[in-house]
Amino acid sequence: MIIDFHTHIFPPSMRKNRERYIRRDRTFAALYANPKARMATAENLIAAMDEDGVDVAVAMGIGWTDYDIAREANDYIIDASQRYQGRIVGFASVNPAWGPAENGCDLAAREAERCADAGLRGIGELHPDTQAFDLGDLDTMASLMSVIEERGIILTTHSSEPVGHIYAGKGSVTPDILMRFIGNFPDATIVCAHWGGGLPFYALMPEVGAALRNVYFDSAASPFLYTPQIYSTVSSLVGVDKALFGSDYSLLRPRRLLAEITASGLTAEEREAVQGGNAARLLGLR
Repeated sequence: MIIDFHTHIFPPSMRKNRERYIRRDRTFAALYANPKARMATAENLIAAMDEDGVDVAVAMGIGWTDYDIAREANDYIIDASQRYQGRIVGFASVNPAWGPAENGCDLAAREAERCADAGLRGIGELHPDTQAFDLGDLDTMASLMSVIEERGIILTTHSSEPVGHIYAGKGSVTPDILMRFIGNFPDATIVCAHWGGGLPFYALMPEVGAALRNVYFDSAASPFLYTPQIYSTVSSLVGVDKALFGSDYSLLRPRRLLAEITASGLTAEEREAVQGGNAARLLGLR
């Protein structure tokens, strides 16, 4: 089974009215203000999966800042995961910076519960920079993480390299911030996108390696960041069971990353784990 653990889909109305959403949401503006930035619907994703040999895809939000837009996007992902049951697994988008509702309930936690009740299997992808919250702050994250741990769902966060070239949406969620977050919630299942901004490299430090027991790393946008050697390198540092194939579709087609995995030097058994076995275990899929 091949599972793409990191894709993004949008309602057709968002593609049609891109400018209106750019004006309303900081994350969307940062990532999709450029008219060349590709946006995909659920149908586009399924077509790409069929063409590229992907069995299942995790469809995520983008870390919306606007509460109403986030709910609209989450409803679309809920609908897509139901219409394409067995092909699309949904993750919801919430923002810990939303704060409390009128009744005192935390809005992010409440939306996470609503989406979990509707069958979504995780939260993500968080974008702390544009969403304007501190991922490493215990009080900021406590309410949302309580829901994640109680419901047994997964959290995926954007991650940033502290060195290297600048690109749209890179941000500043570097390994030191990720480690504070991970240390605050050691029992939560956390996926650090984009190879955790290089966090696996620090696993040579015993205390870091020990802290990563419930942490995984996806390969989203990997060809723009690293050479194919990253797959074997990360596997040797944190274990091949921690690596997840993710394309960041529609930014990249899945086949491009699958070709890199084939050329990465991993054994056939290791490739099977990275391309889907690890994700199937995390998601509870056969």
